[in-house]
Amino acid sequence: MSELLVDFITSLDGYASGEGWPGFWGLEGPEYLAWLAEQPEVTYLMGANTYRLMSGFAAGEVPNGQEDFRPEEEASVDELTQAPKVVFSSSLEEPLAWANCTLVRDDAVEAVRAMKENGSGLLSTIGSLSLCRSLLKAGLVDRFRVGMFPVITGATGEERIYDGYPDVALEMIEHRTFDGRIQLLEYKPRVLEHPPLGAPT
Repeated sequence: MSELLVDFITSLDGYASGEGWPGFWGLEGPEYLAWLAEQPEVTYLMGANTYRLMSGFAAGEVPNGQEDFRPEEEASVDELTQAPKVVFSSSLEEPLAWANCTLVRDDAVEAVRAMKENGSGLLSTIGSLSLCRSLLKAGLVDRFRVGMFPVITGATGEERIYDGYPDVALEMIEHRTFDGRIQLLEYKPRVLEHPPLGAPT
């Protein structure tokens, strides 16, 4: 049976990106990059918007506000290109131009449920905020990981991650600090039907 990881890179105030900011908010360091390089192979799950964005980067489209990719960004995109990817969309057409992508038109929640039951290895989301929200609400997420970068993007932040989420209890299973500034927090999530009515006994 496969395990499903929802994996976010965020600003302190919970944004997935910010207008004019580079990848990793320009704050990645050697410890963090080494840790990324050590991560196990995964199959990435994404929606159409993330596919369009990331496949554009893979084709050489530079993010707004940048003249060129930084080496760290190029390496990240190259690794994603080589990895197996599943794209959930009813609007994209086959064949997908980005290498190693499989297009799934079926309901994403039911498709991921079947992938978990019939597969092995690790499934991981990338971006795709609405997909992540749907998978969490359906109780399919085994691990919820946040790499929190020390910046507040109140004026330029885009893609608020947690809007529309249910209430979720989080049991911490790992935490680390990279390069003296980046916080990694990993949890086992449990969707709540309602807030706790009283203090734990």
